[in-house]
This record gives sequence, C-alpha cells and structure tokens, in this order.
Amino acid sequence: MPQRDYSAPVLAFTGDAVYSLLVREALAKTGNRSAKVLHRASIDLVCAPAQSRVYRQLEPLLTPEERTILRRGRNAHVSAPPQGATRVQYQEATGVECLFGWLFLTAQTQRAREIFQLTIDNEQ
Repeated sequence: MPQRDYSAPVLAFTGDAVYSLLVREALAKTGNRSAKVLHRASIDLVCAPAQSRVYRQLEPLLTPEERTILRRGRNAHVSAPPQGATRVQYQEATGVECLFGWLFLTAQTQRAREIFQLTIDNEQ
C-alpha cells in the first residue's frame, strides 16, 4: 500500500509498537537483568524526549521518501504532549513513530532495523 494510504495516526500507532519492540530486543541482548530494570530502561528510550533526539539524529540520514514520512508525522495534529515533554518533542516523537510504522506496514523491516541500529550507535 502506498504511503499516502496510511494516516499519520495509524502509522504512529503501529510505529509505537515497532519501535518499542526494537528497543526491548536491544535491551534484552545487553544481558540478563531483572524485568524491572529492563522496563525502566525501555521507558527512558521510548519516551518523547528520547524519540525527539532520535528524530534529529535520523533526519539527515534518511532517503527523501523516509524524510517525507518523518515530517508528515511531525506535522500531524497531535493531542497535548504527555508530562515531561514539550509539544515539539512530542511532534518529533510522532514523526519517528510514523517512520517506523510506515517501514513495518510496507514490509521494510530490514530497513527499520538498520535505521534503529543507527540510533543505538549514536547513543553509545
């Protein structure tokens, strides 16, 4: 299905799950730790401020089509940001979620993993 056939909320809804799963997978591969420690670490990486940082890291590294999706998500109408996040951070986080949702829904899971790995590499 072409990118324009998915609404930004659908892409973000899907991308939230995809991104969370990639984060959990990466954390699980770091070694055995308690579920509580892993959960807290995942929250730190999936929150809007962290995803906003990812947005800024990724934007110059993406293809033109991926940047279009990222910006479309950023520019989508979003509700009030959660506590601890600014409106800009929340909008950029929505862009990241849209990108990962679009990659998943268009069967580009390997590209989603590549992009995710770029974010992990930049955090280290």
